[in-house]
Amino acid sequence: MPETVRIGTRSSALALWQSEFVKDQLEAFYPDLIVEIIHIKTKGDKILDAPLSKIGDKGLFTKELEVALLDGRIDIAVHSLKDLTTTLPEGLTLGAVTKREDIRDVYIAPPGKKYNGLEDLPREATIATGSLRRRCQLLAYRPDLHICDIRGNIHTRMQKLDASEWDGMLLASAGLLRMGWHERMTQIIDPGIILPAVGQGALGIEIREHDERIGALLGPLSDTVTRQATLAERVLLKHLEGGCQIPIGAWGRISDSILYLDAMAGSLDGSSIVRGKIQGEPEEAEKLGIDLANELLSKGADKILAAIRQTDIKPDSDERT
Repeated sequence: MPETVRIGTRSSALALWQSEFVKDQLEAFYPDLIVEIIHIKTKGDKILDAPLSKIGDKGLFTKELEVALLDGRIDIAVHSLKDLTTTLPEGLTLGAVTKREDIRDVYIAPPGKKYNGLEDLPREATIATGSLRRRCQLLAYRPDLHICDIRGNIHTRMQKLDASEWDGMLLASAGLLRMGWHERMTQIIDPGIILPAVGQGALGIEIREHDERIGALLGPLSDTVTRQATLAERVLLKHLEGGCQIPIGAWGRISDSILYLDAMAGSLDGSSIVRGKIQGEPEEAEKLGIDLANELLSKGADKILAAIRQTDIKPDSDERT
């Protein structure tokens, strides 16, 4: 009997694209493999009437998938890597990290407004985003702007923007590229203005620990360069969080056999941001992440973290797009 692999996925268009991508890759490498896609609704899909910052833990879009993995209903769970917690539940592991798409964020102007980018926005313009990371860095760049929270999948967000009086919205380039919506990108934002979320642009494929069969099947799908770069980012995030999430951006990349890592941590209103960068051997990704996290803490990220702990806001897990 042919071998079967069951992929668990959320039902949004972007999540389905990601799972179909993994399915196509598996079938290309293993023509006799039967790959099934199982739809699973997560807490983040069910609660749509509150900001992520009010309800968010980083398991909002992953927990139900992880339960299905542990109880054997599915064999792999496909996530946007930025949604995946830095400490996985006992019994689960990261089986593969796919080659990264564009890591940058984009500004999207609504129909009828002819802005070319963030610099063209009038004073006190209104920008929509569900991400505290984006909010922080955008307000640091343009303190005059008003930020409007937005929820929903990528289709819902685009519909809300088009029906609104807002002056624009921020999303991840990767999600728009995967959906084929290149024409809606008004401006690709330089990482010097807004650093991306940890893991942004990569897919993380979660599996049961010690599942050698599935681990072996996923081998050809994992990209070593992306895995090393995002490992540095994820270790940095884990070291900074200390049980609480704050607006954090990080960008790891490898060039000429050197791993470069930039990172920031900031206050909720963007009035206080600490930044740092480090470089080293890709094989030292974990050490680089820890060292840069410690540098940020020494520059004041510890105070930012302490201040956020005193608020009633639970910072979000960034967002899916």
